[in-house]
Amino acid sequence: MTAPLVPGAQLRHGRASLAISFFIQGAVFALLVTRIPAIQDRYGISDGLLPVFLAAVPVLAGVGSVGTEHLVKRVRPSRVLRCVQPVVCLALLAVGSVGSMGQVALALGAFGLSVGALDASMNMLGVSLQRAYGRSIMLGFHAAYSLGGIVGASLAWAGAHWHLSLAVLYGPVVLVLVPVALVVGRWFVDGEPAEAAEGGAAKAAPVAMRLLVPLCLVMAFAYIGDSTVSNWSAKYLQDVLGSSEQLATVPYNVYMVTTLLGRAVGDLGVRRFGAAAVVRAGTVVAAAGFVVVAAAQGAWTGMAGFTLLGLGLCVIVPQTFAAAGRLFPAASDTAIARLNIFNYVGFLIGSPLVGALGDAWSYRGAMLVPMGLVLVTLVYARSFGSPEARYGDEHERPRTADVG
Repeated sequence: MTAPLVPGAQLRHGRASLAISFFIQGAVFALLVTRIPAIQDRYGISDGLLPVFLAAVPVLAGVGSVGTEHLVKRVRPSRVLRCVQPVVCLALLAVGSVGSMGQVALALGAFGLSVGALDASMNMLGVSLQRAYGRSIMLGFHAAYSLGGIVGASLAWAGAHWHLSLAVLYGPVVLVLVPVALVVGRWFVDGEPAEAAEGGAAKAAPVAMRLLVPLCLVMAFAYIGDSTVSNWSAKYLQDVLGSSEQLATVPYNVYMVTTLLGRAVGDLGVRRFGAAAVVRAGTVVAAAGFVVVAAAQGAWTGMAGFTLLGLGLCVIVPQTFAAAGRLFPAASDTAIARLNIFNYVGFLIGSPLVGALGDAWSYRGAMLVPMGLVLVTLVYARSFGSPEARYGDEHERPRTADVG
């Protein structure tokens, strides 16, 4: 079987294959973070040492993203993504299969380095495809990530319910996902800088960090909120709200369901109301979710708060990547790689911050800190507000054909 030669078909196949790649990553990441308590128990990682392990992964992911910024100057992002996604899957299997704390540290290190390259290259391809389409499709890719997260969290719930070992849980999943990742990688489509797309010679345009800083802060604050859910929701429900271990796997699943719903319709909202309005609305809803989580007196009320968090936070990150692509059309790969670092800055700050505040103060009070940081997004919402951010019919470039 050969790749399609018709340009419109190439874009459609590229969009579908990239969506599958986002799905795989969502599933793998969910399988890791929802089983953190089990990983902690298996390798005897103390509560004091756990934040160190959680922090090491985003630090190394940031290193991977920086490396990808330079690598894509010589190798297309599609090749990077095709190579690193199977590595991420295999690193997950190693996390559940090795025999000592030192070995799991190495496995998590490999996971972090490869996931940094994966996240950067995935979003590079997503932004370039959105430019080729001439309308907002970025939220759709992240919706696929959310769907993968739902599948991964559901598998983690089943593993906890049936008391499966991590190796037994991760092994069959990786056996399926690695071949899928290798196959769909054949259909990835690389975009070109804006100047090249217009028919001129593309020049290496510098990325002015002073212009990128507002988006970097928004990215970091959004991921502080997201990491609060992914790294602490299970422990919060189990230790603070008194749920069972099995029920403690549910909040992340609920969170991913609501992010899926929000992202599934988010592109329509961007086309209708503009990115800035969608980001402002999401910020307010996310803040309300943190308030509900902090005030919850039972597990189900807590899950209602995580529902609001999913609906609110889900739109911010995809639109931040898209805004960077619009801000630096001739250097979008560089801008996205640098912006992606603040994804991990958010995780690096969020995980130990909530844990330290929870130990020193209370986990309820700790939930209000990411709420305040996420609200800062309202100050920078204008960074999303260029007219092209809508990608509605009246905003699409006349030369752009609708290809699906």
